[in-house]
Parts: sequence; structure tokens; C-alpha cells
Amino acid sequence: MKILTPKHWNDYELIDSGGLEKLERFGKYVLARPEPQAVWSKALSEKEWDTISNARYKRIKGNDSAKTGNFEKGDWIRKSTMPDQWVIDYHYKEMTLKFRLGLTAFGHIGVFPEQAENWNYIYDFLSQGSKFKVLNLFAYTGGASLAAKAAGADVVHVDSVKQVVTWAHEMMDTSGLKDIRWVVEDALKFVRREVKRGNQYNGIILDPPAYGRGPEGEKWILEDYIDEMIGHCKQLLNPNHHFFILSLYSMGFSSLISESLVQSHFSDLSEVEAGELYFTDRAKRKLPLGTFLRMIR
Repeated sequence: MKILTPKHWNDYELIDSGGLEKLERFGKYVLARPEPQAVWSKALSEKEWDTISNARYKRIKGNDSAKTGNFEKGDWIRKSTMPDQWVIDYHYKEMTLKFRLGLTAFGHIGVFPEQAENWNYIYDFLSQGSKFKVLNLFAYTGGASLAAKAAGADVVHVDSVKQVVTWAHEMMDTSGLKDIRWVVEDALKFVRREVKRGNQYNGIILDPPAYGRGPEGEKWILEDYIDEMIGHCKQLLNPNHHFFILSLYSMGFSSLISESLVQSHFSDLSEVEAGELYFTDRAKRKLPLGTFLRMIR
């Protein structure tokens, strides 16, 4: 098992973690957000967190579960110095990505910085010169889509939330890229139809949530559908030359689960690496931020 942390961020830093929260810098703005895996004590005092942060997210408790489809929301407590929107950059080799960030009711801001390790992997694979076709599922605001497009690939970006896809389109424009194909649809329905059509891709990025809703109320529950989803992805991948990335951020899902899931569908796992993504705060504590599995052929 590998543990990987992105090394090319200038506009992101994990300042502190603990008490089920994390204190992060995005460009010149510092945010405090919930983090269920930060079960240790904070290195900095509460007063220091309040002084340093420009905004802090507080959850509103409710009856939230995958079965009911009710998701936990919250609110941002912010200072006058905190804008509604701002832009940060990410650089790797010849790739420059720009992310237009904003504060959402669910505590997300438009980017998952730990995924930069996968963006680099995507960019390196696709920079080999051929015209590759890439599918990004549960694509959110599209960091992986931008990396694939920056490397010259034809990219299909699938997410069930229209507002999020609109946000991803803004990210593409801000990064000076163009011609990503946007699909607002339930990801599982989309791949079922793609299999019937006989379409194939040279790369698939799969970053599913623990639970979610499609645009027509379709339910996604990770443990119920992930095995079927990976089976469809296997059918959609070009058998001769492809990459596949699976990212999971769900409490209780280890990288060993990812390996077993993929092994049940792919016979050749010689080019597979799996493990955890993390960032280290200033007090040298490693904060795990999900598992990854990557394979190429």
C-alpha cells in the first residue's frame, strides 16, 4: 500500500487539524471546515483558529442518511475579508489549472486538493501523443476533467447536478481550455447506456460519493452499486491501452476493498497501485483524505 501527498501545490496548505476539523489555506484565504477523520487534538488554540480563519463552516444537524436521501447542510460564519468567489492555481509540468472557488451550503468549495496526485497521473498518461478519450464519472467541478483536457484528450464529464456542471464549465473557461463534453445525468444510468452503445474509452476516472441523488431522484448508495459500476467500467475501457482511477472517501472503505473490487473484474492487475491520499499539517500530523487505486495497461 502506498501513501501519497501532493507536492506541487503553492495555493493550498493544511495548516492545522484536530477536534474533527481542519484549517486550510486556499490562495490567500483560510477556511475552517469539519473533518471526521481528524480525531486528535488541535495543535493551535481555538483563539488562533478564529484569528487565522476568514470563514468557518458549521453543520446544521438533521436526520441525515443514505436511506432517506437527506443530506447534512450547514452555514458559513465569515469575516468581511472573505469574498463570495476567488481563484487559485495549480501547476504541474506544462499544465496550469485555475479553480474558481466558492462557499457552498454543504461545506464544499469547488476543489479537493488531495486529488492533485491523480491529476498528475492523468496528465502524464495522456501526454504520450495519441488522441485519447476519457470519461470522468461523478465528476463534480472537474479537476480531473481539466487535467485530461490540458493533456489533449477528448473528455466526457458526467455529474448529476446541473449547477455543479455549470461550475465545472466555468473552471474550464477560467483555465483557458475548451470542448469538454458535459453530461448532466445519473452516472450509473449513463454507463449502462454506454455499454449498450459499444463505446470505449482510454481512461475512466471514478470518484463516487458514499450516497447521492440523480437528476430524476435516482439513489446512489456506494455499497449497493459500486461493484456493478466497476463491471461496466471494465467493459467501457479499451482493452489494449487504458488507465483506470478509483477514489473513495467513505469511512470504513480501505484501499484493500478497492483492490478486491477491481480484482473481481480485471484479470491483469500487474500495473496497479493502491493506497491513501493525505496532507500533513504544520504540526506534522498526517490527515488521511481518502483511498485511491490506479491501473494502466
